[in-house]
Amino acid sequence: MIARVLEAAGLATTSISLVREHTERVKPPRALFVPFPFGHPLGRPDDPALQHAVIRAALALFDAPAGPVLVDYPEDAFAGEDLNLPQAASVPPTTTSTDVAGEVAALQPHHAAWLAAHNDRTAIGVSGVTPAEIPALACFLAAYAAGEDLSWPERPADAPLPQWVRWATDDLKAYYFEARMAAAPDEGFQARHRWFWGETAAANVCRAIRDRLKAAGDPRLDAVAFGIAR
Repeated sequence: MIARVLEAAGLATTSISLVREHTERVKPPRALFVPFPFGHPLGRPDDPALQHAVIRAALALFDAPAGPVLVDYPEDAFAGEDLNLPQAASVPPTTTSTDVAGEVAALQPHHAAWLAAHNDRTAIGVSGVTPAEIPALACFLAAYAAGEDLSWPERPADAPLPQWVRWATDDLKAYYFEARMAAAPDEGFQARHRWFWGETAAANVCRAIRDRLKAAGDPRLDAVAFGIAR
């Protein structure tokens, strides 16, 4: 819909699709279907050659004489792999620790290495925090998981606390995954998720937050809890 509005204003658009069936129905002016899992529209993380190739293929659709255009990207970067990510429910924890602050401190050199190698680019920020605030955020989330009623000073006034906590856990997970990718660059994404959910105190904090929200008996919070534990 946005593409059509932009096209009507004289701006050519192109897009990348992860669900071919939806794109066939919506018929955007130009779309490149990629056979990649959700969250990976450009392929594997830290694979700039593949990512640039996907972007070039999407931009090449501007050369089509008429639309709608729907083209399949020819390479399946995840062929033969199980694309179902391990989640809290499917990975039993091997630790009962909730010392997420200690873990964050131990991971800091690896996350600093990630930032240095990627010109300070990071997925952290959906909750509004910066990488430097992750240690304080970790303490906040651990306290919230333990049942304390706290509030983050910079939380937007129009963001309910449970929803903001969901965003904050996403930022905490981003910190862990980026640090892990710097520390173990050859590790696959399946193993990386099993490491997080099976071996970290942060995962136990996420589980405790999930359980606290589900205990409220509010279907809206059940949805937030589901997002935190996946």
